[in-house]
Parts: sequence; structure tokens; C-alpha cells
Amino acid sequence: MHLPTVAFQPGLSKVQQIVDALSQAIDQGLLNPGSKLPSAREMTAHWGVSKFTLIEALDRLRGQDRITSSQGLGYFVATKTLQSGRATALDLLPQDLHSVLRRSLTGASGALRPGSGHLPESWLEASALRGNMRQLSRSPALRLTGYGDPAGYLPLRQALQQKLLSQGLNVGVEQIITTANTVLGLDMLLRLRVRPGDTVLLDMPCYFNFHANLALHGVRVITVERTAQGLDLQALQTLFSQHRPTLYLTTGLLHNPTGHSFTPGQAYGLLELAKRYECAIIEDDLYGDLHPEPPPRLVALAGVEQVTYLSGFSKTLSANLRVSFVVASAQMAAELTQMKLMCGGITSEMLEQLVCSMLNDGTYHKHRKRVVQGLQASGARVSGWLQGLGFRLSAPYAGGMFIWATLPAGLDGETLAQQALARGLVLAPGILFGFDPQLRRCMRFNVAHTDTPAVMAGVEALLANPT
Repeated sequence: MHLPTVAFQPGLSKVQQIVDALSQAIDQGLLNPGSKLPSAREMTAHWGVSKFTLIEALDRLRGQDRITSSQGLGYFVATKTLQSGRATALDLLPQDLHSVLRRSLTGASGALRPGSGHLPESWLEASALRGNMRQLSRSPALRLTGYGDPAGYLPLRQALQQKLLSQGLNVGVEQIITTANTVLGLDMLLRLRVRPGDTVLLDMPCYFNFHANLALHGVRVITVERTAQGLDLQALQTLFSQHRPTLYLTTGLLHNPTGHSFTPGQAYGLLELAKRYECAIIEDDLYGDLHPEPPPRLVALAGVEQVTYLSGFSKTLSANLRVSFVVASAQMAAELTQMKLMCGGITSEMLEQLVCSMLNDGTYHKHRKRVVQGLQASGARVSGWLQGLGFRLSAPYAGGMFIWATLPAGLDGETLAQQALARGLVLAPGILFGFDPQLRRCMRFNVAHTDTPAVMAGVEALLANPT
């Protein structure tokens, strides 16, 4: 048997370089299944490494089921190996344009993503996150065994209690329950709030996962138009009167995708109607911390008996940092905690300690302030650029991550998005956010991702030659 040669690269693990070389030889069929490897003495001599290095490499290969060993007989290439170089995984997910776009907007890829729903990595506090992780790993407060508190890490909930107080909401710490992410938090709240056949009110347009999640619960969905100026309260009253929805799922600040925030007057009008028609509200506040001068949240105006509040840190700290929380009435919070226990929804105390540390040491506040300032600068540039290309903005950019724009005359958002995919450009056409035909003329732009020469040049080229 001819072992592969390894030209060891300085600064890289010799163990991993041996593992990679043998794995490649197995994948390419140079080492046949079932064949015996040379003795340990021969292999150490061949590669000029110590026995310890060799044994660690062989242990890794055995752990990957690429080789087997037998006491007194030596090491053998496994008779059944996964040939990763030849095998192609089947993609069983839906392949329609809407599904592909949604996965491209949220997944990791090399594409340019002006339609994305999160901040670019370069905008995030990566060094602060890593520093806090290192500090946390050395802290005796980090528990490596056992489950966390069912309601969530208590010091984090206390830090959130103080944060909420600064936003005008005074609640007990027992009313704050952490969740693994906002979508899971919403799903659990819907299990408690609605039953199949109930009517739920949504904004139109709205975050596309709202429709998908509500469909799983078997509810009837009605929509009210949400523009850059807000809601038509008279139209809202008509919907309440005719359909009697039990729940309204909405976003008070920096609505996704329009970027609109309720003024205090709009908020009071909405809350008065919802109370009159006995409609509970879930306020999704995932983007609220990105507002430069936030007006009061709905929950701060009405309290947790009428409004259940949902927020998190995936849009401000990291899309991969899945720490969210619900603020609810004492009874609802107790039921939510019980549901976390019953459905295995206990959250990661390690991640919760990380967020707690960043809240308490001021890192989060400074980071949020820098992001808000960056978004304002990018938003001003992107809004001017879009208008120069013939897009129409129904309201001036007022902060946050998104600009909701009407396409130049003659263009269709869905068609444009499909053509953009072929150019490595992921757009967010309006039709992703609702079913009204007028949304075909709209598009959501993430100002942070759009404010780059590569994206701007790509969009300009697409508009110049859309076919």
C-alpha cells in the first residue's frame, strides 16, 4: 500500500493534515475498503512524525468511521465509507422561487444580499462577542451540567427588567421569560392564545414567517394594510367589527418590511379599538432597538394584560445568537414557562449569560449606538441612490434597517428577483411579504447590505439590462 505524501504546512496542525491526506486518499479510491494500513512504526517513519501525532490522527479517522482497528491486527480502511467527494446531498426543500429566495435571505452564502433581514458581519461586535465568550468560559458561573432555569437565566431577566424600565415598562422579573428565538417564542404564544378556526389579524405586508406559522395553527388570517404612514383606523375598526379577530400580531417600531413606526396617536387609536373589540395583541419588537428616537412601544402604553411583548438580539448582536424573550402577564408567563418544560424549549444558559454580560458591562449599549448611527448614514445614501434610479419612497427614511420602495415603471419585483439570483444578487421582492398583487411593484432593501459599491453596481446593471 502506498501512503499519501504530506507536505506539512507550517502553522497548521500536523494531525489534521494527516487526517485530510488519508481522507482524500480513501475518497479517491487510492486506499481500498478493507485494506490494511501499514504499521504505526512505518507510518511515523513515512511522515516523520511522533507516535502521539499519528495515534491522534488515527483516532480522529476512526471516530469518523473511515478506518477501523483490531487489537493485535492493526488498522484497516473501513469497508463502508461516505465518499464525500463523490456524493451529492439531495435537496428535498421546496424549489419554487419564493422558497429559494427566503432561504437565500436568511442562509449563509457568498451571494450579495441587499434584501437580507440582518446586519452584515462587518457591522457586528465580533471582537466583543469573542472576548465575552472567552471570559465566560473561565467564569465559575458557567454551568456545564444540568439544565438552566425554565424561565431563563435570572441575572439576564433582571438585566432585561432594567432595560424595559428604561423603555417605560415596569414589570416583575417573573413576567420575563426567555426563548431560544423570536419565532419559537411566537409559536409557543400562539399555542396558548389561539385555537384552530380562530381569526388572527396581520399587517399587509408583513414578515413572511407570520403567515407560515399561523397556517400551522389552523387559524383564519385577515389583513389590514400597513403603509409608511401607518394604519387607516377606520378600516381597522371595520375589520374588528366584521371579523372579530381574537389576536392582532403586529410590530410597533420599525415594521418589517415598511420601516414604519406607530406614532403615539396612532398607537392610542389602535389600542382603544383592540380593547373595545376584545382583541389581544402580540407586539413583535425585534427591530425596535435600531430606532434612533423610539416612540413608546405598544406594551408600554397599554400594559401586559392587553399586549404581550416579544423581542430578542438576533438583529442587533448576531443572527446566530439566538436569545429572545417574552414579556407577558403573570399568568401567561407561568403558562409559557410550563410549555418550555413540556416541549423541550429550555434555553441555553451559556448564550443567555453572554448576552447578560454584554448588557451589564455596557458593550451592548455602545454597540447599539454605533449601529444606529451607521444605519442612519447608510439609509441616507441608499434612499438617495434608489430615488436616482427611479424608485419611489412613500416616506423619507427615518431609521432602522429597511427601506420599502416602489419599483420604476414597467418592472415586476418577482421577475427582477429571479433574474438577480442568476447574477448572485438576492433581492426581497414585495410579493414575499403578502398576497396582494400590488406588492409585485414593491421591494425591501436592507440599507446596511445595500450601501456597498458591489451591490449598487449589481443592481444598476440589473436595471440597465433586466433580461
